[in-house]
Amino acid sequence: MLIGLDLGTSGLKALAIAEDQSILAESSAALSVARPHDGWSEQDPAAWIAAAESAIGALMDRIEAKAVRGIGLSGQMHGATLLDASDRVLRPCMLWNDTRSHAEAAALDADPRFREITGNVVFPGFTAPKLAWVRRHEPQVFENISKVLLPKDYLRLWLTGEHVSEMSDAAGTGWLDVAARDWSEALLEATGLDRGRMPRLVEGSEVSGRLRPELAVRWGLPSDVVVAGGGGDNAASAVGMGVVRPGTAFVSLGTSGVLFAATDGFHPNAASAVHSFCHALPESWHQMGVILAAADAMNWFAGVLGSPAAALTADLGDLQAPSRTLFLPYLGGERTPHNDAHVRASFLHMGHDTDRAALVRAVLEGVSFAIRDSRDALASTGTRFDRLIGVGGGTRSEYWLKAIATALQMPVDLPVAGDFGGAFGAARLGLMAASGQGAEIATPPAISRVVEPERDLFGAFSEAHGRYKESYAALKALSRG
Repeated sequence: MLIGLDLGTSGLKALAIAEDQSILAESSAALSVARPHDGWSEQDPAAWIAAAESAIGALMDRIEAKAVRGIGLSGQMHGATLLDASDRVLRPCMLWNDTRSHAEAAALDADPRFREITGNVVFPGFTAPKLAWVRRHEPQVFENISKVLLPKDYLRLWLTGEHVSEMSDAAGTGWLDVAARDWSEALLEATGLDRGRMPRLVEGSEVSGRLRPELAVRWGLPSDVVVAGGGGDNAASAVGMGVVRPGTAFVSLGTSGVLFAATDGFHPNAASAVHSFCHALPESWHQMGVILAAADAMNWFAGVLGSPAAALTADLGDLQAPSRTLFLPYLGGERTPHNDAHVRASFLHMGHDTDRAALVRAVLEGVSFAIRDSRDALASTGTRFDRLIGVGGGTRSEYWLKAIATALQMPVDLPVAGDFGGAFGAARLGLMAASGQGAEIATPPAISRVVEPERDLFGAFSEAHGRYKESYAALKALSRG
């Protein structure tokens, strides 16, 4: 039996699987976010431990604890958990969506070494600019830093007593030489740090440590439970969905949108704001296109209209060719491919005949075109795939799935009901660490059905996507006015 722990922003999930990877039980505990100032987003790491205690305790009531052999970890990326020499937390953790370090991020990104070594833009959400902010604004805290840990790796410290991270999460810090899969001394030095303040690195499927004896006794677990390296949330989810080999990919339609593809090597394209990171398995990498408003765009519009999003999309009928009306879904800026924090959303080309259904279709098409932009950005590096696994709340809309399949000109596979998220992927990594198995056990889920693209609408969607891209150029100038 294996346990996967997924530390998200709004909650922690614990999941137990059998050796045959069937799900046995799950539990969760909620978390809250503090926003003391505009652009700040923080959590107290003590809340993560309390959530883990609660979720694991509930899980132990539902499984045979003595059968547990391994634990895997997944978690929100980029957070800066700062510890002193006694492993005491020095300040609340700045989360992935904390943007206070935008000036520091721009300064680091202007140093060509960061893009050359990491293969990525230095975004304000990354860990390195957060440390640059602390160094500038909280010098006493900075001077007392003994270790910098990512959120899930603080859970690992509590579980094992070890300061360890793994490649997929470390790739999102801004300090990792992603090709070499090791910390970059030069980039650490640029933020006033050194290797001694960083955790040891392992692969996600490797053993990172063993469960502390006092925790094993408390939960009734065996004394030799191993804790796997684990993965950042998207990489762990990819392991859960079997997206681990070149040519495999998934699209996630959550609050934000993610287009994730396993790659055959490290192929960066920082100029298009593509994330080029290590995967959670040895000698493997992945790329991500990230859009900031996917289901969030539809939920925003549903709120404006005062009608549930599901009701708005349920009666759209068959997929139609896009009208002249466009929606650019940049409600809070955009990441891939624009890296533009200033641009904002717009409806364009509305007329007297533009009704509610036309606007709803425009929102769904706009997000679909944003995902097409990410696909094109990944393709510019040589990354290829010809079908997608679709996950996330947005996949409940048949019209939206058809629009995405047609905009990208590829089928979208929908898994059977089940959990293929970060906790499941983490449990798979725990199984690998405990058994010595590898990527071969990260099989794709059973597919319930396939949403095929409407081939007779390819031309109409491609033409509308061209107008969409041209509109961004005009909107960019207006957004900075």
